[in-house]
Amino acid sequence: MARRREPAREPEDLSVHELIEGPTEILSRETLDAIRRPGAAGADLRVEQTHDLTASAAEVTTDLGGDGRAGTGSRTRVELPRMPASGALYRRAALGALPGLGGGRRGNDLPAVEYAVAGVRTDRAHLADYDRVCGFRLTDRLPATYPHVLGFPLALRLMTAPGFPIALTGVVHVGNRITTHRPITADEVLDFTTYAQDLRPHDRGRQVDVVLVGSVDGEEVWRGVSTYLGRERTPGGRERGERPGAPTATARWRVEPRVGTEYARVSGDHNPIHTSRLGARLFGFRRPIAHGMWSKARCLAAMQTRLPDAHTVEVAFKLPVPLPSTVNFAVLPDDGFALHDSQGRPHLVGLVR
Repeated sequence: MARRREPAREPEDLSVHELIEGPTEILSRETLDAIRRPGAAGADLRVEQTHDLTASAAEVTTDLGGDGRAGTGSRTRVELPRMPASGALYRRAALGALPGLGGGRRGNDLPAVEYAVAGVRTDRAHLADYDRVCGFRLTDRLPATYPHVLGFPLALRLMTAPGFPIALTGVVHVGNRITTHRPITADEVLDFTTYAQDLRPHDRGRQVDVVLVGSVDGEEVWRGVSTYLGRERTPGGRERGERPGAPTATARWRVEPRVGTEYARVSGDHNPIHTSRLGARLFGFRRPIAHGMWSKARCLAAMQTRLPDAHTVEVAFKLPVPLPSTVNFAVLPDDGFALHDSQGRPHLVGLVR
């Protein structure tokens, strides 16, 4: 197989609910309605308070003709010697958004490429820090959302690559599905692969799925699919239907501003809409908002003892969680869960199966 080496490289207030009113591609309308139905039983209400990686060096590529996992035909495999530095990738994305430097409408096709990094180890101190920020108990078992953090710089490398159809700046994370095939412990070494699939139109722009796969000794043990919305000007609009009532809360959490900066630190996701008031306002939010993956992780932490060894957890992100704010969490029948604001509007709805 041919290989090559590449050189190293360094307002109106918007709501996500207005962007993705109704079902996303992750959860069906029937699932969403079942999860959000009012009167679901819950436990007693309670109130709770709530590493810089080295840059990519040479990259080795391999032709993967005939591999159709992405649903787009063949892909070229790019093997990185180490995880890329997320800070440099965000700077690249910011520069690309400037006029004359690559901004504007992107292409109409997905890049026929997948990125891979082998030999990713868990730093136990970092894992403990992540557990603390998200509310998990400290154990040697990785939370279902933790491999997303380990592999996120690789997915970021894909999303900032030339030709990726949706610009990273201003992108909205509208859904996430994680499948854990078996428990993963902190002493296991993970190999990650990422690629994009299913670029499709949306009433407010275009959506794409970014797939991240974690393997141990050649066996897939974890898979995450994140759905991102790239907002674009589109004709017409969507009529807003009646919103179902909120379920009975199981817990109430106070989400402080530090959640944005602390999760950015442990996740490597330094999107300014989560960490800076000015950055948030530049993208249409009155104040910083919590990371969607922090919201998902916090919900799973509250259900930690209920989750089976092998499971899939899918969520649809609705209204953003402003920082600070108070949110209501509910565990629902039929393995559903939800996060609502004090007015009963949904931040997140999810399902375990």
